[in-house]
Amino acid sequence: MRTILVVGGGYAGFYTAWKLEKKLRRDEARIIVVDPRPYMTYQPFLPEVLAGSVEARHAAVSLRRHLRRTRLIAGSVNRIDHAERTVTVQPVDGEPFPLAYDVIVVTAGAVTRKFGIPGVAEQAIGMKHVEEAVAIRDRLFTSFDRASALPPGPQRQRLLTVTFVGGGFSGVEGFGELLSLATSLLKAYPEIKQSELAFHLVEARGRILPEVTDGPGEWVVRSLERRGGHVHLNTQVQSATGGHVVLSTGEEFDSGLIVWTAGNGANPMVRSHTDLPINERGLLVVRADLRVGTEAEPVPDAWGAGDDAAVPDLALGHGAVTVPNAQHAVRQGKLLAKNIVASLRGRPPKPYVHHSLGTIATLGLGRGIFQYHRIVITGLLAWFMHRGYHVLAVPSWERKVRVAAIWLTAALFGRDIVSLASVQHPRRAFVTGGDPQEHLQLVREDAATR
Repeated sequence: MRTILVVGGGYAGFYTAWKLEKKLRRDEARIIVVDPRPYMTYQPFLPEVLAGSVEARHAAVSLRRHLRRTRLIAGSVNRIDHAERTVTVQPVDGEPFPLAYDVIVVTAGAVTRKFGIPGVAEQAIGMKHVEEAVAIRDRLFTSFDRASALPPGPQRQRLLTVTFVGGGFSGVEGFGELLSLATSLLKAYPEIKQSELAFHLVEARGRILPEVTDGPGEWVVRSLERRGGHVHLNTQVQSATGGHVVLSTGEEFDSGLIVWTAGNGANPMVRSHTDLPINERGLLVVRADLRVGTEAEPVPDAWGAGDDAAVPDLALGHGAVTVPNAQHAVRQGKLLAKNIVASLRGRPPKPYVHHSLGTIATLGLGRGIFQYHRIVITGLLAWFMHRGYHVLAVPSWERKVRVAAIWLTAALFGRDIVSLASVQHPRRAFVTGGDPQEHLQLVREDAATR
């Protein structure tokens, strides 16, 4: 029996394995998925997790619950030696070990680029995983609690200053949702005035949301600024050491929370530790049918999809490749499973062609934007469309029902504003034994390392 190895359990990897289970006969092939996390993150829900509109666990799809015929290995693939049909797996615990396969599917995903800017690695939080969204939310609540007990001054202002770096979908949606949450929190914190909130969105290009056209993009900027946000276009972060943000425009300010969403970079394993062909950007060279290689030189038994693959975009043509988003990754994963089954059974695989369904984004509670060609919808209707699309798109009816129930509960009773930041330090109360001075010292030491 052949072994199909899926490297990475994100969108493309999860859907590939999920659909393979449904299409393969039990005696036809075995499936193995290697990923360090036991779940697939539904990333479009992260801005709403950040704002408390979706429970964190509902944005995470359990691999073991849904991939029941697949062997799951908790670890990372450090190297692919396709010539020998072997990978090196680094488990979460223990020593690396070799793993043989017959067919490989590379869906390792991209990584966040930090550009070597001083202070970013030490101070910023990314927004690619559930735990990061939860940490951002809890950090905001903690900042409000601490600021409310301080007199006006630099320390209080730092706690109430939030900086998002990156004006793509993740950055804009996260910025809009967190700004909406912070504004709603003012009702519960009468000690804090709205004029004290300082929300900065920094984008190196001259516009945000590159997937929409200029007019709608400018509308989003105006909408965020009307709500009190500061949008810095054509601006780069030069330093964030100690939480002190220095911009290329010369502006400087202290920020208690820095969120980094400034784009994706090639996965280091794909870029540097495989004998499979890669392009100048470090992405896997993939044909339109998702087989690794070129039209003239396909690589046998190797497939790729998702953010770490340069998949030709046949809908656009002219040598374009698909953009790294969920809309493509999900559909590529589904087609990839069909093509692998077709290949095993001696049938030709089909090329990947997907015409965009439009662009949609949430900008905070009750606010959104949708564009399909020249059709642009903004405001409450676009927000409802965003929620409707993603509750249908999230895998499994179980997750759809859970998310819809949370939204209904929030509509009836409002946002839940409880911070669980203490769960990030579960031993603190045990270690301090209730001593307030020792507890305070640990809190300050933790704050100093951020």
